[in-house]
Amino acid sequence: MAGGLFNRVREALFPSRKAPVQSTTQAGQVRERKYGGNTKAMAAAYGVSPRTVLRWIDGTRHPTKQQNVDQLKREAVDVQTTERGRERKAKQLAQRGTISGIGARVGRAVSFEIRGSDAVRARDIHLNLTGEQAAALALAEDEEDVRQVIGQALADYFNGGAGYGGFGPDDFDFDPNDFDLS
Repeated sequence: MAGGLFNRVREALFPSRKAPVQSTTQAGQVRERKYGGNTKAMAAAYGVSPRTVLRWIDGTRHPTKQQNVDQLKREAVDVQTTERGRERKAKQLAQRGTISGIGARVGRAVSFEIRGSDAVRARDIHLNLTGEQAAALALAEDEEDVRQVIGQALADYFNGGAGYGGFGPDDFDFDPNDFDLS
């Protein structure tokens, strides 16, 4: 899992901040915004030579190792959203209260598990995120933060919103490829 869940959440909450499609543009933006224009620092982070990074930027080469492709896409999405922008969005979402207007779909049939139960459910779970949960997604720093927020939303769903079931965010696991926000 190469940050796909985190990237989909970030792109859904910040639709104008999607990573550029071309790796040349991604590499240039990542070098400038994340590594302060330092080609050597970026090359070290990717385990390649500085010349390779320059080739990615000028378009004569493209990342070939899947790890580098995934890292570049993840960092390109990351540099598109500033911390201040994420905080502003989180504040707006938190003010919405119990109904944020943001929904999440978690696939159930083959990808969803509740720890301690071997039951297989046949339908997806559609969650209506609270303003607080949507704000937490806007502030999420990585895949694990997103999983915790969605885990808490699932716990609230199965607990009936009042904590009667005793589920917590760590009681759930789901396939990040069978998840989306709406």
